[in-house]
Amino acid sequence: MKVVFITGSHPRHAYIARKLAAAGRLSALIIEQREEHVPEPPKELNDELTTLFVQHFSIRQSIESTAFGDNSFPDIPTLCVEHKTLNTQGTWDFLAEHSPDLLLSYGCHMLSNETLSKVDGEKWNIHGGLSPWYRGGVTHFWPSYMLEPQMTGMTVHELTQQLDAGDIVHQCNSDLVRGDGLHQLAARSVTKIAEELPMLIDLMAKGQVIKKTSHNTAGKLWLGQDWRPEHLKLIYQVYNDKIVDLYLDGEFSQSKPILVRQFD
Repeated sequence: MKVVFITGSHPRHAYIARKLAAAGRLSALIIEQREEHVPEPPKELNDELTTLFVQHFSIRQSIESTAFGDNSFPDIPTLCVEHKTLNTQGTWDFLAEHSPDLLLSYGCHMLSNETLSKVDGEKWNIHGGLSPWYRGGVTHFWPSYMLEPQMTGMTVHELTQQLDAGDIVHQCNSDLVRGDGLHQLAARSVTKIAEELPMLIDLMAKGQVIKKTSHNTAGKLWLGQDWRPEHLKLIYQVYNDKIVDLYLDGEFSQSKPILVRQFD
């Protein structure tokens, strides 16, 4: 079974690629060069927000370095692209050459209908959030901000031209571990789906019917521009990045997401 993975260039993306390759479930890679992993704080921020911004992204870099290692990718056929060349002839030729039974995407920009039309097999996206409640962008941040860390997770869904709206294939949520901050919680989501993806692909390779579930509600679409550095005050100044502990202590409303699972 041939699997092509279109992904970004950050450590979390490389980690999933290595896990798929180690399981023998990756045939070829398309890597989109993404923005710097540690962004510079906007110049217009005051000193307080600049400190919080630097703290937030420095912690993320440290946690993800420990969880995912470096951003080395497996040694397999690879095409490197930029955002402007993602949906162009070079990508289409590469997909035609490798003719995947399954196209996976994660951490790249949206694939055009023309790009998707080059693949006859299944087409799935790996989304860093639990759909439909957390669709869109920055969706490992918002659950903690909304004081529901148990809603931090990952969704595998069919690729469509609507953002994170395709039928759901499989989901997982993070284990809540006392002492975890926001970034540890997010990293657990990625490592968990990385373990489960090869098992999910194995089911497909064996001919098992993969039952997909449509969204029963539009949920909430979080846009990248919804996030502002001011949101960091709640995480770090109000709750001292201890939202997981406070949830486990019963300080916040308790609920469990209803997940779509192909296995348990």
